[in-house]
Amino acid sequence: MTSTRADLRAELRARRAALRPGERLAAADAVARHLGERPELREPGYVAGYWAVNGELPLHAVQLRLAPGQVWCLPVAMPDGDLRFAPWRAGDPLAPNRYGIPEPVADTTLAPADMAVVLLPLLGFARDGTRLGMGGGYYDRAFGFRRGRAAPPRLVGVGYACQETDGLVAEDWDVPLDAIATEAGFHAFGR
Repeated sequence: MTSTRADLRAELRARRAALRPGERLAAADAVARHLGERPELREPGYVAGYWAVNGELPLHAVQLRLAPGQVWCLPVAMPDGDLRFAPWRAGDPLAPNRYGIPEPVADTTLAPADMAVVLLPLLGFARDGTRLGMGGGYYDRAFGFRRGRAAPPRLVGVGYACQETDGLVAEDWDVPLDAIATEAGFHAFGR
């Protein structure tokens, strides 16, 4: 394994950046199919995705295949560092947050616990459900209430198969995933 998390993040960014646009779109379609085959992810409720940036796996194909009664939401980074969510449909207004990531322009946001399913971006992952994010801790703070217990929402890491890494050690603050979806398949952890 790479010596530090910073080194590992750089290595994983390079792997992701090496993917061609056609590979990214094919992976996005495959992930949408894998998620659509999971009945537990098709129940009515709020489904939180993300706006793909910096080579993250795009979720447009997932959004287009939502089940009846599901409402697509995007994250909103609050000024206090909290992460909340707002319903969003194509054509609804967006504004860049302090990181330049488009967010819904919304008067009302939803708490993390209001979500039924959350599709989390990741930079790297291990087969045990450990997720390596960008390092800001937004998702780990938002879903910290799930640490040590299997409570809703279902947390599914989404990325490319090339982002899998051996020996990724979970930190005390890391919230484990319930599943990981890549173009290569869907792996649930039975939490």
